[in-house]
This record gives sequence, C-alpha cells and structure tokens, in this order.
Amino acid sequence: MAFVKEFRDFAVKGNVIDLAVGVIIGAAFGQIVNSLVKDVVMPVVNFLIGGAVDFSNKFIVLRMPEGYSGAMTYDDLTKAGAVLFAWGNFVTILINFVLLAFIIFWMVKLVNSARRKSEVEAPPKAPAEDVVLLREIRDSLQNRNTVVSAPATGTPATPVAGRPLTP
Repeated sequence: MAFVKEFRDFAVKGNVIDLAVGVIIGAAFGQIVNSLVKDVVMPVVNFLIGGAVDFSNKFIVLRMPEGYSGAMTYDDLTKAGAVLFAWGNFVTILINFVLLAFIIFWMVKLVNSARRKSEVEAPPKAPAEDVVLLREIRDSLQNRNTVVSAPATGTPATPVAGRPLTP
C-alpha cells in the first residue's frame, strides 16, 4: 500500500500534470507545424523554384525487391519491401524542426517580453506598517529639534520656536 500511496502522490503533483499537458499540447502543435510545412511552406518553395518539388517523395533505392514492377513511389516501394534511402523525408522533417524551433523561439521571446513589462509596470510594494511608524517618529523628532544654522557672517544662531539655544 505504501507503494500505491507514493505513486499517487507522485502522479498528482503539479509538475507531472503540467508535463502531461505540455506533451499533449506539443503533439497537437507538431501536427500544426507539419501542416504548415506541407500546405504553406512547400507550395511557396515549389513556386519559387519553379517546379513541383516534393521532398517527401525524394529517395534513392538501395535494394529493389525481386520482380517488382509497380509504381516507383516511396509508399509503394516501402510496401513492397524495398530498402530506400529517404533523404527527402529527412529534409521535410528537418524543415518541420527548424520551423517549430523558430516559432517556439518567438513564443518564448514574447512571453519574456510580457514578463519584463509586467515587472516594470508593477508598483513598488508599500513599506511595512512598523517602518512607516518609525519614519513618522523620526520626522517628528527632526522637526522638534530643528535649529537654524548660524549664518556664514559669524553672527550667532537664533533659536527656533522661541526656545533658547543651550550650549
């Protein structure tokens, strides 16, 4: 029973739940990036290059299955058991990674910028009540014991509020 209790305490900690949420959101975000590469970036690359470049279907056949006469596409060849060096799939995944890293970089940069702004805009904390009281006492004592200093001409100082100066 101690093992079950220990596991339950571990599984319901905030960090584990945060990690699970992060993994789920990360998987969904990965699908978004895959779609971005496939449906947005690659068509632009194809347009700029001037042809129909599809990296996911670029490969080199290392070993062809015996007697294979089907289509020479990546899917058909892998189903037939051919050994392929699929460099195009690697390039597609590499583009996905670079885009994902770039997007996450900008997200973190925006979050850090927002944090800095909120730290700057936060008003300073009010001093503790005892500090305020001590400051009031200090100011009161300074006001009560204030003496006008002697002028620079050497004439004696005059008392404040009618109190005589004591040596």
